[in-house]
Amino acid sequence: METLDFLKQDEQVTLPERYREMEESLMVERIWEIKEKFGNRLFMPGHHYQKDEVMQFADARGDSLKLAQISAQNKEAEYIIFCGVHFMAETADMLTDDHQKVILPDMRAGCSMADMADIDQTERGWKVMQETFGDTILPLTYVNSTAAIKAFVGRHGGSTTTSSNAKNIIQWAFKQKERILFLPDQHLGRNTAYDLGIPLEQMAVWDPQEEEFECEGPIEEAQVILWKGHCSVHEKFNVKHIENLRKKDPDINILVHPECTFDVVQASDYNGSTSFIINTIENAPAGSKWAIGTEMNLVNRLANEYQDKEIVSVNPFMCPCLTMNRIDMAHLLWSLEKLEEGEVVNQITVDEETTKPALQALNRMLELS
Repeated sequence: METLDFLKQDEQVTLPERYREMEESLMVERIWEIKEKFGNRLFMPGHHYQKDEVMQFADARGDSLKLAQISAQNKEAEYIIFCGVHFMAETADMLTDDHQKVILPDMRAGCSMADMADIDQTERGWKVMQETFGDTILPLTYVNSTAAIKAFVGRHGGSTTTSSNAKNIIQWAFKQKERILFLPDQHLGRNTAYDLGIPLEQMAVWDPQEEEFECEGPIEEAQVILWKGHCSVHEKFNVKHIENLRKKDPDINILVHPECTFDVVQASDYNGSTSFIINTIENAPAGSKWAIGTEMNLVNRLANEYQDKEIVSVNPFMCPCLTMNRIDMAHLLWSLEKLEEGEVVNQITVDEETTKPALQALNRMLELS
């Protein structure tokens, strides 16, 4: 797969200054105008963590995999303007037809978690794991990973997973091999495996920087190998936040994402995927009180949309995901006006050599879900 040099890319396609100076009302008018002009030829999916200024134009809201699948089903669309981050656009490109072009309005919109598992580190780590455990490990990767990591997992018979179906995928994996490697988010892997009855002492963490295992029990007894990666947003919630909320209001419900640390998930009342969080709030009784541990744009949107409930963030000083917030109205309009001029900027492409095994990993998951 072609390696993207983000700084170089950004220098090549820098946002023209006039977009930074443009009135917001004019940008809104122009975006709707271009969307109407392209009609069904243009499809704009928006991830739940995007800013409201961008989400107002989204043709569909969802998590990364759902949006990529919806994009693939939309055969009429020639252009997919993906309002999310890089790995999501990669997945959309792999799932869509060849005639469809996937565009990321700002190439700086990456994911720190996905970047914590690079393919060279993974190949080196896998070699050590094979030497340590033999052919007893099946790799699994969270969909929040690069196309190269998905392809690695596909080549080794593994599957992708989401936070919604992680339990099912891990249960399937243990029917294939004695052990699993879970990339790149250690917290989702740990929380899910623990819920399935695997004790913490039978989990080891692989540190790709030090190239060594970290574990509480004997390494030979490890059933789960967790890649030492994490979401920089979800790690900012801690048990102190929960204790303070409960002290202030014993009736509050704590609802967190399983990308949070183990102690936070254990201290919460509920944990689940983004879809689970949204559905829980939607179905909660009027007057109920909720503290949510996930990305701030989504928390604020839920608080605004469900004003019959009290909704706050678990961390009152939380900031939105910085990389998700790279997509703004200015970059969105710029990419659309370039299309109007007949030029495609910031197209995301994944080569066939990477796409084929990555799709094997994705399709295994879809067949099991």
